[in-house]
Amino acid sequence: METQTLPRTAYLPQVTEPRNPGIPLDMQWVRSVQANTSAIERRAATLPGRRSVKKDYQAAWLLRALTCIDLTTLAGDDTANRVRRLCAKARQPVRPDILDALGMGPITVGAVCVYHDMIAPAVDALAGSAIPVAAVSTGFPAGLSPFHLRVAEIGESVKAGAGEIDIVISRRHVLSGNWQALYEEMQTFRAACGDAHIKAILATGELGTLRNVARASVVCMMAGADFIKTSTGKESINATLPVSLVMIRAIRDYHERTGFRIGYKPAGGISKAKDALVYLALIKEELGDRWLRPDLFRFGASSLLGDIERQLEHHVTGTYSALYRHAMG
Repeated sequence: METQTLPRTAYLPQVTEPRNPGIPLDMQWVRSVQANTSAIERRAATLPGRRSVKKDYQAAWLLRALTCIDLTTLAGDDTANRVRRLCAKARQPVRPDILDALGMGPITVGAVCVYHDMIAPAVDALAGSAIPVAAVSTGFPAGLSPFHLRVAEIGESVKAGAGEIDIVISRRHVLSGNWQALYEEMQTFRAACGDAHIKAILATGELGTLRNVARASVVCMMAGADFIKTSTGKESINATLPVSLVMIRAIRDYHERTGFRIGYKPAGGISKAKDALVYLALIKEELGDRWLRPDLFRFGASSLLGDIERQLEHHVTGTYSALYRHAMG
């Protein structure tokens, strides 16, 4: 394969941002948040056709997308060996011959995301790397277990070695407009995380309206969320471009008002490289280049990595290979 030089740096190390400490609940701000659904849907519909990158530029963008993946396994039949194989893929997500052909050095994914019971094998398999282990928590995916158990689960996962905790909010607080309860719940979860970063999963497909999504985003950020995340991946509707537009504009507004940058994580249903490019374009246009790094942007995905690797191989060889050549482990 002929060696190529990519036109931009495809991989950049994480940059540490000051953590969002949260602010007092501002109900005037929350009530002022609205969402023009028709305008949001029109804006989102323009993205796939308006923004595209080709050839070397596409390869560079796909490598950037790869570094922002939370490589995930959340199956009832997960085993320690499956998680170890996933972690091996996280350490070396693209075959060395493809990277050599692109003139790239080693790269990794953003994190590995697992259930609590799989934290120990993940931490062991990732020892010596800079890849954090993220654990889903608080009665994932429904978030309906007793509150004290949800809080305790966070503590147990942090103790086991998780550096990031993906929590699920109580949807009923949003659907009933009980923003005080959502704020206090999120504050408690944030405190239980300690130094571990917290991603607030809104389960947007179950919140009813885009206005609810926008208000829930703002309240979670006020309560100290480091990231806001669309979905558990278990709902019937997961990440969509309209929902993403609403959430990242809430992030932009929060940054403009407080100076703190909050991360964004779309999850569920993003499995194709071309879809990842659309999301990156949306982030670049709405939030800017600073958010195109793994400390502020993640894809919650697993099969996405395989398609990205397949597209990169096509870029350097001119032919598509079978998916089994790009296994997760």
